[in-house]
Amino acid sequence: MDIKLINIGFGNIASANRVVAIVSPESAPIKRVIAEARDRGQLVDATYGRRTRAVLIMDSGHVILSAIQPETVAQRFLAPKDPAT
Repeated sequence: MDIKLINIGFGNIASANRVVAIVSPESAPIKRVIAEARDRGQLVDATYGRRTRAVLIMDSGHVILSAIQPETVAQRFLAPKDPAT
């Protein structure tokens, strides 16, 4: 299995193979998912103090907060692999 990594902002990297969903943080159910992950100790805040714009839900139950738009994360997710590697 080939490991693909995506930049989620400010030099932070996540495994693209483990992402289940990339969602916006505005809805009440997603806010609840974030709060539950915080309580379980499975929340990763990669916003560097900026406003959360995307929430990545991982297959391990971890939740990652990112300060870049979900559309931008998705474009990075779908970008072709660098042919030099």
